[in-house]
Amino acid sequence: MQVERLSATVGLVGGKIYVIGGNRGEEILAEVFDLKTQTWEAAPIPKAKDRNEWFTHASVSLDRKVYALNSREYMNSYDTRDGSYQRYTIPEDNWWKTGKCVIDNVLFVYFLRFGLMWYDSELMLWRVVYGLDLDKARCIGIGEYYGKLAFIWGKPSNVSESKEIWCRMIGLLRSEVGIHGTEEPSQLLRIVPNNYSLRHCLSLSG
Repeated sequence: MQVERLSATVGLVGGKIYVIGGNRGEEILAEVFDLKTQTWEAAPIPKAKDRNEWFTHASVSLDRKVYALNSREYMNSYDTRDGSYQRYTIPEDNWWKTGKCVIDNVLFVYFLRFGLMWYDSELMLWRVVYGLDLDKARCIGIGEYYGKLAFIWGKPSNVSESKEIWCRMIGLLRSEVGIHGTEEPSQLLRIVPNNYSLRHCLSLSG
């Protein structure tokens, strides 16, 4: 990159990787890497110049915007076309950085108290995915897999000082009422040490 960055907001939009914030200086607030030409160049300057707005551990991209989820109260969006900025409120609840994903241009986030929710961009409201009975878990991961949502979580194992990692596939159906989730049987993935911690949740399909 053209400048050093730490915990910046990162998103993939239109075959380009956008990196916003995460540096102390203001000479290059945002830059973009073209996957086709393999080159870096400056991106539109974010209208919000406070670097703390883009200091984040969870980023997603949709609607040609890059979103930074960096607190329990709000998330920010950066429009890759002109650098325009917008702030959105999020439910006041605990969520894990791996508990978010985008499916069919819809943002899903798992909250400890409310469960799986999705953001209605038309009404600018957070709504619960109904029809689900998911285990309450503080450390979970979700990701898109062939159009379905993979819900991954850990729970105590019968083996001493270890935990079980489970995965449950969720089908999503959108209607005028909202989004309905259909759960498939859970599958045990593996046994891990009791002090495991989810750091990344990636979907490898195709």
